[in-house]
Amino acid sequence: MEKLSFVKNGVLRLPPGFRFHPTDEELVVQYLRRKVLACPLPASIIPEVDVCKADPWDLPGDLEQERYFFSTREAKYPNTNRSNRATISGYWKATGIDKQIVTSRSNQAVGMKKTLVFYRGKAPNGCRTDWIMHEYRVVSTETAACNAPPNKNQTQNNVVPMENWVLCRIFLKKRSAKNDEEGLQSCNQRIGKLRTSKPVFYDFLTKDRTDLNLAPSSSSSVSSGITQVSNNDADDHEESSCCNSFPYFRRKP
Repeated sequence: MEKLSFVKNGVLRLPPGFRFHPTDEELVVQYLRRKVLACPLPASIIPEVDVCKADPWDLPGDLEQERYFFSTREAKYPNTNRSNRATISGYWKATGIDKQIVTSRSNQAVGMKKTLVFYRGKAPNGCRTDWIMHEYRVVSTETAACNAPPNKNQTQNNVVPMENWVLCRIFLKKRSAKNDEEGLQSCNQRIGKLRTSKPVFYDFLTKDRTDLNLAPSSSSSVSSGITQVSNNDADDHEESSCCNSFPYFRRKP
């Protein structure tokens, strides 16, 4: 019997009326574990895509639907287990704790699910978006999950190590249009504040003159905080406009 393939050019194409809504257990046991162990899959329905090579909205598939991908994890630093999840416009950041995936029959742990949120910009000042990713990984090397022997054409040199294969479910969390507009405005304001830094001026001339022992001046007051000098007093006084914590200085006669 010819193996069914529903992936064309990296995009899932199902016949009309068909939907792909697997459970967490089915994703780990029937798809990810079989992929790891090079066993035949139930159907060629999940494409292989490096999810960190593109932003979530540029990945293949319908943006309005959940999308599933086989992907490999790239180490962020040599000799470490931390994954590099940076993309073109942002990065994926893990949130919460990993959830254990167990079988419904034997209650045996078969995988873990990590939840990640996509942030636009550079860490750690990125702006949170509504893009969510569930990353599944296997936790056992048992071969009992495979009902058929591995593909003979598959060589050990071509097999990706088990700890590198993951299955990703990516979707856009739905919310109202009002919240979308407010979130985008808040994100733009935050990025704008990080890019520009405006000086802050304090008007020290509005302070009571009696506190500084300054005599009235005939010159007009300036609201920009420029130093004001009195001509009526015998002793000249200078006031710093940079910070009100500095005392004035009296010139020696």
